[in-house]
Amino acid sequence: MSTSDKQNRVLGIHHVTAYASDPQKNYDFYTDVLGLRLVKQTVLFNNPSEVFKGPTMYHFYFADAVGTPGTVLTFKPHHSIQQGQVGRGQVTATSFTIPEGSVEYWVDRLDAMDVRRSPLSERFGSTVIQFVDGDGQPLELVTGTSDIEPWTGSDVPAAHGIRGFHGVTIHPDNVQLTARVLELLGYEQTDYENTPQDGDWTRFAVPGAEHAQYVDIYNEPNMHEGRWGYGTVHHVAFRARDDEHRNLLRERLLAAGYSPTRMKDRNYFRSIYFREPNGVNIEIATDVPGFLHDEPEDALGQRLQLPPFLQDRREEVEAQLTPVEL
Repeated sequence: MSTSDKQNRVLGIHHVTAYASDPQKNYDFYTDVLGLRLVKQTVLFNNPSEVFKGPTMYHFYFADAVGTPGTVLTFKPHHSIQQGQVGRGQVTATSFTIPEGSVEYWVDRLDAMDVRRSPLSERFGSTVIQFVDGDGQPLELVTGTSDIEPWTGSDVPAAHGIRGFHGVTIHPDNVQLTARVLELLGYEQTDYENTPQDGDWTRFAVPGAEHAQYVDIYNEPNMHEGRWGYGTVHHVAFRARDDEHRNLLRERLLAAGYSPTRMKDRNYFRSIYFREPNGVNIEIATDVPGFLHDEPEDALGQRLQLPPFLQDRREEVEAQLTPVEL
């Protein structure tokens, strides 16, 4: 990769978007169990002509106090969504960073709340707590360092609070093809104890990122194919500083033979999308304008926010949504 390309690499993970089956249960788990903040409740930003042809559904954004890029896990929750199957061709786990001394706290908390988890494990020198939410969505808490301050509005003590993303795991059919895409975006393979792998995992990182910097590729060829639905990830989004940075990345993708979309305005970021060769859906999203441009920090997530093209149809939209108790 040239010096210019390295300077214009992605900045790490921006957000992860997944499916859920029930808005209330989804809200309760990520705020009450994990102690994240609902920083935005809105709806899917479909084409205006398509909005009312199918079910209108929420789009929830859970994050730190202000929705800092690299902390945001979003969900599309609706009872009409089919049950998914986590497998090859998907992001198969989303991991958050916790402090080194917080493992016992989180094990006790998850157990007390009857959250289904696996025995503790270690990966690339960090302790990993693997567990699932009520829909079977694979999640991890990984010990490490981060520049993110945890949200302090929950009952999780700040000393143990989640500090943004650690990274994601991708399980491709062809490891080399996914690795090529990550390298094109500016990721570099890391070594662990002088080897490029830790068991079935190969780690890639964005040099210099202080949070949300890792992508682990999991290579287990006998795992079944993934199927979209609740309990699975829809896409992973990587960070671009602004529109110019995103456009440079788009041109790089086009030159390499990929087919990114034109810009999609998501109100809180402006994005392009493409599928890598193994079928994983990837977004590149800008850091700007962020989540504070349509409501103040102290009111984030408290009221349904609609895109401009739906503002005059608020009553019609709200009538189709299941009420959620915040």
